[in-house]
Order: sequence, then structure tokens, then C-alpha cells
Amino acid sequence: MTFESKTVVIPIDNIDTDQIIPARYLKSISKEGLGEGLFRDWRNQPDFPLNRPEAKGAEILVAGDNFGCGSSREHAPWALTQSGFKAVISTSFADIFKGNALKNGLLPVVVPQDAHKELLAAPNAKVKIDLASQTATLPSGREVKFPIDPFAKECLLNGVDELGYMLKQDPAITAFESKHPPSINTRA
Repeated sequence: MTFESKTVVIPIDNIDTDQIIPARYLKSISKEGLGEGLFRDWRNQPDFPLNRPEAKGAEILVAGDNFGCGSSREHAPWALTQSGFKAVISTSFADIFKGNALKNGLLPVVVPQDAHKELLAAPNAKVKIDLASQTATLPSGREVKFPIDPFAKECLLNGVDELGYMLKQDPAITAFESKHPPSINTRA
């Protein structure tokens, strides 16, 4: 998974899941149409970054520190991916949001403060994300490494979720089971 995109910058710390997708959009169990609700209450402001014409087509969101805090809402990464985002770059993410993002194909990229500062100062700049090497190439050409859970990385690189990963293991599981007779429960 390697892609290059212009960025949209929302330089606000502690953006919580209720701001990402307001509660009134949580009635759906489908991902479809949730992009409409992305930052809905903030989009009433004409100068909000996602309202600007240059934001169209951006696949990378650069946000302030502690992105995705608040309540657990799988709808938050759904809304981001439905709006075309493939990655969010910040200095930190709430753990629950990060887990939900990774399980839903949205890459949370944690960068050091100096790299973050460079990105915040350069809205609409091009950034290249390379998941295999775990690097983000900044507008200056500088490459920064980012951490990612190895299992989540494998799933993202192979385009599968956790269930898809398990289903791909079926031949190995079947082969293992065929070599090991079922155990007999002697407790009665």
C-alpha cells in the first residue's frame, strides 16, 4: 500500500469522535452515506478546511494531537474512508480510534513533532505514504518512519480484515487438524 496525495490540514488538538461524526449519524450500521456526516457540525463554517475547493480529492488528513479521542465509534473511521481518506497523520491517536481505524482500512500515521509541524504549515502539500516501509515522505522530501502493529500492517497490505485473515489460514488449520486426532474428554 503506497499512495501519494495532497493533504487537508485541520490543526485542532483533541478532535473527538463526536466532532468527526455527530451522534445523529450513528443510527446506521452501514458505512454507506456516512461521508455526508464527516465533521458535519463544523462544515457549517464556510472557511472549514474540508469546504475549500482544494480539499477535493485529498486522501490524507493532517490533524492536531490526540485525534479520535472520546467515545468508541467505528462510524468515525467509516465516515473518513467514505469521504475518500486513506490516512490520518497526527502526533497521537486515541487507542480505540486507532484500533477501529486499522480494522477498517484507515491508516493512522504517528509522526514526530517536528514533522507534524512541517505538515501543519503546508496545507495541500503532497505526502507519500509507504506502508511496507512504514515511511511518510514529507513535502520537503524528508522521510519519517511511523509505527504500526505488525498484524494490522499485514492485513492492510493484503487487503483483508481480521476475519479475512483467519479464513486465509483455513488450509493450514485443516492440515494441522488432519495430523492430530481429536482429543477425547475423559471427564464425565
